[in-house]
Amino acid sequence: MEDNFIYILDIVDDTTVDGPGLRTSVYGAGCENACPGCHNPESWDINNGKKVSVDEIFERILFNEFSNVTFSGGDPFFQIDGFAALAERVKSETRKTIWCYTGYKFEALAKNHKARKLLELVDVLVDGPFMQALRSEKLYFRGSSNQRLIDVKRSLESGEVVIFDYDPMA
Repeated sequence: MEDNFIYILDIVDDTTVDGPGLRTSVYGAGCENACPGCHNPESWDINNGKKVSVDEIFERILFNEFSNVTFSGGDPFFQIDGFAALAERVKSETRKTIWCYTGYKFEALAKNHKARKLLELVDVLVDGPFMQALRSEKLYFRGSSNQRLIDVKRSLESGEVVIFDYDPMA
């Protein structure tokens, strides 16, 4: 994959469902996990996405000065190079936080040299495949109870998973 482009399905401004506060969510195309019950199976095929430059996506993110950023999909780790290039710009040129959704487990991503390039730029990772049998509408920012909200920086520093402490009343 090229690192100057990302195949995207959509960009949604001012969403509140993909992390706390207002967020600009970038929905990438392409996913190998094919989770049964996935709410977005059209996202599995990268060819369903539109090829958009990282610069164009970044300009859209800048347009929304009060929104943080979420990468979703599909699976952003299907297009590691492009999402890493975008995350690098977000981190170096703004004060925005990045949340990222993936069907992969944090432990596997942390051991993969290429995946770690993107992982190190993410603030919170929502990891693990969606599991229909564990689906719950009572969960914040995830579809099934096996998925975790992970504080990436603290987890990488400690060498073990540190759960992001989200309190909606705080």
